[in-house]
Amino acid sequence: MKKNLLILGSLFIGLSVSFTSCKDDDDKDNKIPASDAYNLEYKSAYATAWGNYMNIVSNLLKDDATTLYNDWNESFNNGESYAALFKAHNGGIEGINSQEDCLSQIIDGCIDIAGEVGESKIGDPIDKWEAGDQTAALYAVESWYSWHSRDDYTNNIRSIRNAYYGTRDGAIAEHSLYNLIKNYDEALNTKVDNAIKTAENAIQAIPQPFRNNIGSQEAKDAQDACGDLAEILEDDIKPIFENALIAGQDFEMEEIIKQYVDVVVVPTYKDLKDKNTALNNAVKAFVAHPTNEGFEACADAWLAAREPWEQSESFLFGPVADKGLDPNMDSWPLDQVGIVNILNSQDFNQLSWEGEYDEESEIIESAQSLRGFHTLEYLVFKDGKARTIAK
Repeated sequence: MKKNLLILGSLFIGLSVSFTSCKDDDDKDNKIPASDAYNLEYKSAYATAWGNYMNIVSNLLKDDATTLYNDWNESFNNGESYAALFKAHNGGIEGINSQEDCLSQIIDGCIDIAGEVGESKIGDPIDKWEAGDQTAALYAVESWYSWHSRDDYTNNIRSIRNAYYGTRDGAIAEHSLYNLIKNYDEALNTKVDNAIKTAENAIQAIPQPFRNNIGSQEAKDAQDACGDLAEILEDDIKPIFENALIAGQDFEMEEIIKQYVDVVVVPTYKDLKDKNTALNNAVKAFVAHPTNEGFEACADAWLAAREPWEQSESFLFGPVADKGLDPNMDSWPLDQVGIVNILNSQDFNQLSWEGEYDEESEIIESAQSLRGFHTLEYLVFKDGKARTIAK
């Protein structure tokens, strides 16, 4: 999840903004006031614009998910697949020149997401809550429109579990980091495994929804558990591969890398592609015939598409980073006022960008803040439920 730090600072400024237009007063009356952006209802007056926006965003999500899968599975930058380059680890990817480099990259990805869940996804709302700014705390909670935050964070920890176990179903593969570390230091492996399970259980113990329980002790316990997991991976596991402390395990490391790529990464991205295609189809069906049942189908499809994305966040390297696909699909917090601007203008060109990705580009960042999972979540969900057609 790419956190857009610029948006939150402008979040509340937008509450006092009013739109102006050169058109007549009747046209002004049809505009959505910026002050409605934080509690917006789906209404017939702008149903067409709403459907168009849903359609464009779901198309972009499908395209980005397809690009990501194709880069890993078929061809990366018109060459070999990223999966083949990673498994070869012979310099075809910058910085990946050995088995140890691959395993260090895997661990780095796990460290990053464990730290992000603890420090940012859970920690930012807690910090704002304890500072007395409860409104800012609420808007800092990821996926609060769908009330899916707790499951998002749990799936982030499962992405670490999957990388460590070498599977996607909670089983432990023969060729896995789990067994490699177990053979190296059984007590250390138990420590890592327990930390993964503790973090997952602690997140699930937060009363649902997290947005209503930011200041709870359970939330603080989950934050601590994620921090402990990140620390163990950073201090105890990463040095093993950085310093080549495991000797005579070349074949085993090779098989672990193949297992990770072929059984965890590529199938996760295929699932992401397939489920975002299904989400796009659900949106198209809704746009063609808007109904409450259609909104529910979009909500169900969004939740299904969200799972493989969150379970991919321990491997946010390679094409997903190089091409800006993470912030394309998952920027947070939202620019709600910007979304209302798009609903009013229907200028969907603002959602696209061209050329090489530059994370410092304000133009690219602005486009990314108006698209992705969370924009579609805003358009599909309200207060943890699918939206309804106003009577």
